[in-house]
Amino acid sequence: MIGNRPVIAVPMGDPAGIGPEIVARASMSAEVSAKACAVVVGDARILRSALTFPNMPEVQIREIRSPEEGVYEPGVLNVMDLHNIRPEEFTIGTVNAACGRAAYEYIEKAIRLAMDGRADAVSTTPINKESLRAADVPYIGHTEIFGALTGTADPLTIFEVRDTLIFFLTRHVSLRNACDLITKDRLADYVRRSFAVMKQLGLDHPTMAVAGLNPHCGEHGLFGDEEVKEVAPAVELLREEGYPVYGPIGADSVFFQAMEGKYDSVMSLYHDQGHIASKTVDFYRTISITGGMPILRTSVDHGTAFDVAGKGLATSISMEEAILIAARYAPNFRGSLETAEK
Repeated sequence: MIGNRPVIAVPMGDPAGIGPEIVARASMSAEVSAKACAVVVGDARILRSALTFPNMPEVQIREIRSPEEGVYEPGVLNVMDLHNIRPEEFTIGTVNAACGRAAYEYIEKAIRLAMDGRADAVSTTPINKESLRAADVPYIGHTEIFGALTGTADPLTIFEVRDTLIFFLTRHVSLRNACDLITKDRLADYVRRSFAVMKQLGLDHPTMAVAGLNPHCGEHGLFGDEEVKEVAPAVELLREEGYPVYGPIGADSVFFQAMEGKYDSVMSLYHDQGHIASKTVDFYRTISITGGMPILRTSVDHGTAFDVAGKGLATSISMEEAILIAARYAPNFRGSLETAEK
């Protein structure tokens, strides 16, 4: 913390993507400056180059060696410069090994700042999986990098939109395989871990609804029996253990109910179920949180946008929201928890 504002480390992202643009734009936000001390870990040369793109704001780049040297006010971009890539080494909007390596090093440094207690959270910008692979980085994405570098075996991915947390029982598997992974034991385990994460974020008495899989939750087995055989028994077991869990509730209404305040969180049974619900209601303010780690990480939930990179078209709404959510949770963040207090 610097004064009453948490320090948020922001790795710049893939230099060939929109990361440099959105961190520059986010530095203009009066709300971000009022609530957080955002420190960009990146390359000042790349950021200065990004400021020459069309429609970019006038930003003062301030190179710092530690968060304490920053000037945290609108229009000042505080940068811990790693000097690890030159603008002439790559083409904007293309896969490049040097960009993949640089992006990884920004993340690595940001994590180290948080692990050492010099930053209160990390808010990440987009990286490109192909560029990581070209650089021989042994991780496919952010979650895997954070898991490895913080010693966390299986971090949980959470979305936040309109003060509702969405957890995912399954993520990057086919829909057919996702159905096979919906079992009583697996669901119960994920719900328990999700409550631990909510405690970690500082929520003392959270509630959760479990989405159904089939239309109308299968109508008692008329068209699909996963709810009868797996989901409902898991919810019953969890309630016996003292968890305030409800469901299964039809996926066509459960997310709306949660965003109206009936539940604090929802367990989405497969990837697109929760993604569609959150991104349809507010694409730019759907923010990803990685839970179960000793440090707090939030992230924009969009990609490197190579198709618009360098054109001055990228919006910083998601970047600003990711920093603000990190700043909101950081004061009450409790580090890793092995079990939830019911």
